[in-house]
Amino acid sequence: MTLISDEDWASYERTGYLKLGKILDEHNLKGLQDRIDEIMLGKAALNYNKMLMQLDSTSGEYGDLDDQTKGHKGSSLNYRKIQDLELDDKFLEFMSYPIFEEICTHVYGEGINIACFRAMFFNKPSMKGTKLPWHQDRWNNLDKDPLVTIWAALDPATIENGCVEIIPGSHKRLINPEHPSGFLTDEQAAELCTDEDRVYLELEAGEVMLLHNWLLHSSDTNKSADSRRAFSVCYMDHDTMEKGEAISYPVIFGENAISLQS
Repeated sequence: MTLISDEDWASYERTGYLKLGKILDEHNLKGLQDRIDEIMLGKAALNYNKMLMQLDSTSGEYGDLDDQTKGHKGSSLNYRKIQDLELDDKFLEFMSYPIFEEICTHVYGEGINIACFRAMFFNKPSMKGTKLPWHQDRWNNLDKDPLVTIWAALDPATIENGCVEIIPGSHKRLINPEHPSGFLTDEQAAELCTDEDRVYLELEAGEVMLLHNWLLHSSDTNKSADSRRAFSVCYMDHDTMEKGEAISYPVIFGENAISLQS
């Protein structure tokens, strides 16, 4: 039995995104909410030295952010980004849901080992957050681009608190392939990311989106009293090469997949 219909796949291929519904029930949603707060506050039994972490910018401007580096930056709920969350059992369990395996099989093909390129927490704290410029998720140091991102709302995502904004159908070509991370120039953003074309991905807590990595997206600062926490997973073909060299990322689906700790 498939979990995503042919009609839904046709819509995704046309627009570059698909709302998957409320995949996280109340119990599992609260588990992830509580767990990420524990991680931010330094209370988790994890090796923080293996995790990339970044505090939110006080100015709200992307260019003012400190570099994302490994290690805890102090007990705070004002982290902007925390990566390497496949190291945590609760987040790994979510990443391993059958619907995500079905998606990866559809996109990458049968029998392909699927790895996690990055498993990240994104946060826009109350009345804070950093404005994210328009870009496509891609990395020109890889021989083939990761194409699948799952984005799960841990809090309600609204226009007021800086939900993701997209340009439907923009996933069909690379706009600025020379940029190492796919960011647009100001001129490209003004031409392609107009108010009439953009869609705001407002979600309830627990709802999940499938996004093509080349889909143009952005987000604003949080102008509300509520946080906007989210968890994002980028799945890749494990045989991807980096600058001609084999790279090792944790396998989620396929041979030698990492498993939950006992």
